[in-house]
Amino acid sequence: MSSSEHQLGVVAAGHPVSAEAGADALRAGGNAVDAALGAMLASFVCEPLLTGLGAGGYMLVVAPGQAPALLDFFVQAPGRGADPAARANLIPVSVSFGDAIQEFNIGCASVGTYGMPVGVCEAARRFGRLPLADLVAPAAALARDGVELSLQQAHIVDILRPIVTSTPEAAALFAPSGPLLTAGDRIRQPELADALQRLGAEGARPFYEGDIGAAIVGWLADRGGMVTREDLAAYTVVDRPPLRAGYRGYEVLTNPPPSAGGILIARALSLLDAAPGPPGVAEVVDVMERTQRERTAAFITGLDDPAFVERFLGSPLGSTTHIAALDRDGWACSVTCSAGSASGVIVPGTGVHLNNMMGEQDLNPLGFHRHPPGRRMPSMMSPTIVREGSEPVLAVGSAGSNRIRSSVLQVVIRSLDDRLPAQAAIEAPRVHWEDGVVYVEPGIDDAPLIREGRTVSRFAARNLFFGGAQAVAREPGGGFSGGGDPRRGGAASVVRAP
Repeated sequence: MSSSEHQLGVVAAGHPVSAEAGADALRAGGNAVDAALGAMLASFVCEPLLTGLGAGGYMLVVAPGQAPALLDFFVQAPGRGADPAARANLIPVSVSFGDAIQEFNIGCASVGTYGMPVGVCEAARRFGRLPLADLVAPAAALARDGVELSLQQAHIVDILRPIVTSTPEAAALFAPSGPLLTAGDRIRQPELADALQRLGAEGARPFYEGDIGAAIVGWLADRGGMVTREDLAAYTVVDRPPLRAGYRGYEVLTNPPPSAGGILIARALSLLDAAPGPPGVAEVVDVMERTQRERTAAFITGLDDPAFVERFLGSPLGSTTHIAALDRDGWACSVTCSAGSASGVIVPGTGVHLNNMMGEQDLNPLGFHRHPPGRRMPSMMSPTIVREGSEPVLAVGSAGSNRIRSSVLQVVIRSLDDRLPAQAAIEAPRVHWEDGVVYVEPGIDDAPLIREGRTVSRFAARNLFFGGAQAVAREPGGGFSGGGDPRRGGAASVVRAP
């Protein structure tokens, strides 16, 4: 028997503990979706500023003999039955990535209607083999016992200092003795442990129609938030057919509208596929600029039009934590979850740190509070699976706000054009075009960009500004490889049979 036949699968996540939780699900007899869910639930504990029960996300699933499915449980614009005049002001904060500064908006007015609890339950019900309570138990134990902050997570806590100290509840979690927690400090979340156990035992109901949902709505209402009981009662997971694009003879499945990221990635790949690869850095940046410039007001408003994809991709013109898993039975799962930069709002007694999607500039390019209540926010999150024929050979996605699409695009190019294994494709240096500036990591030959007269901003080292991608791949010999992004402390685990 070859070594690849001993492999059960592979899982990649944004933290080594999350990846190991996913690996344990595979060892327990779960499939790739169970692995992704196990890692996802652990990530609520290990990556508490990037995701959680107050967040939302998208899960792309490829199952043998079934049509690919995209579960949309992303954040919705709130405000059903609310008085806009009672809305509090957004609280702006600046976050430094060292070589770039980004502004976020936080506070109760930044919170959108969360989808994570019902999304987890729906994925487990439809696709999982293991009981949800079994998947939840390790994450609840981690929350109760505590997890040491890694260097990367401690760095995120540090750069998000204005957010984690913005409320007494957030400060009690991230700066319990006054100073911020640092690498090696243990972060304990007993209320989150209780909430996770209830999710496993009772499902999503307490978070939408029960006491947890009521506590969240009441806390926000008293402080100018717009999430109402009507918003929670109306929230459902949406099943969408994935967007399909061809590249180098492969089929690329990704997140469809109303998300914005997947359609821009598909557009970029279709443009690059018109020329023999692999593309050089100048060609990649040209495509990044071209697709970003197509993200106009008409593009944003058109994302709700069912005919928009066909018109956009056929026109004459041509972010967060991520988990990916494959198994030996042919299942593939790619799931991206996000709380934005987090709102700083942790509702006492619930263990829920709420998202700040209504204050994320990348999700509100036409202005804040312009989306009608109930509309899914137009995220850049783009869980992606690549198939060769009917076999999934790559699952990838990324965190990183507006850099998600450029991160995923470059990992796909490195994997399919350069034939790099998953970890090498993840570690390869990246570029990102935005607002007329090309941001580059060390290792990128920017001479072609300079010759074109582009404005180039060089980063001194690899940086989480360029996303936190995770990828898993089936190699030509039949075995698996996985890549965790060192920019955000990611890890991968190839799981072997006992």
